[in-house]
Amino acid sequence: MSQNPPYTPPPGAPYQPPANDSSNKTIAILAHLSPIIAMVLSAGLISFLGPLLVWLIWKDRGPLVRNAAASAFNFNITVWVVTIVGWICFITIVLIPLAIVLWAVVWIAQIVLSIIGAMRASNGEVYRYPFQVPILK
Repeated sequence: MSQNPPYTPPPGAPYQPPANDSSNKTIAILAHLSPIIAMVLSAGLISFLGPLLVWLIWKDRGPLVRNAAASAFNFNITVWVVTIVGWICFITIVLIPLAIVLWAVVWIAQIVLSIIGAMRASNGEVYRYPFQVPILK
């Protein structure tokens, strides 16, 4: 019996890597951990930039990478909104304790949920952050 030759895409067709290959897992992990890296490098000022760059560059690599980058970006926009609310509370002086609680909760949630997302991505699982503003899909 003869074997079928391996599939070759037609000329000009974009390369589509396998959905669960290890480079996709690595990129998905990077998307989830990039906000933590940004927190260290910029005091959290650009935490949304890493996932956005991953989404813009590698969104077509597969559903794992696309979902990881979009979810991390959307969650970090929520983090930004809560942080801004915390600053507004801080400026009013009376609500300084509320501002401190908001910042602490957001900081802990950002670290813990990003690590959970990275661990799920390392297993090839799609992770959806809770409390995210759905901007990217």
